[in-house]
Amino acid sequence: MSLNIRVGFGFDVHAFAEGRKLILGGIEIPFDKGLEGHSDADVLLHAICDAMLGALALGDIGTHFPDTDEKWKDADSKILLKRVNDLINSKGYQLGNLDCVLALQQPKISLYSEMIRNKIAEILNADVEQISLKASTTEKLGFVGRSEGVISYATVLLVKKDIND
Repeated sequence: MSLNIRVGFGFDVHAFAEGRKLILGGIEIPFDKGLEGHSDADVLLHAICDAMLGALALGDIGTHFPDTDEKWKDADSKILLKRVNDLINSKGYQLGNLDCVLALQQPKISLYSEMIRNKIAEILNADVEQISLKASTTEKLGFVGRSEGVISYATVLLVKKDIND
């Protein structure tokens, strides 16, 4: 059965680590810690990748970019998202819209939200109006509330491309 729209949900979590840059949504955020991970640990772009892959039942980010492969060591997650988007396009789909949440106690990212939205739109060859980003604390509860890491959630709507486009 061929569907004209597909919905996907992505989730990712990374712990803070000393001696790393904090990259969120493809933007370097000034902070005294970065996120632990095999790649650049961009928790937001990883959740978006999983949402897009999930919408078309294409596995997950670990399937396509395994942390056991040195090729992806310290990889720029913008490249990962671009490759996922190219795969989605090759399957005849394009982004309808994207809705994301970052859960982090600190740093505050409100100053960077528009830059992040613009960067994601650029990577996905989309209009910024198709990209929603919200940030929330966990009211000092759990590992996020103790400033030990960051969680990201993403929901994506993919639409079948018009063959006349």
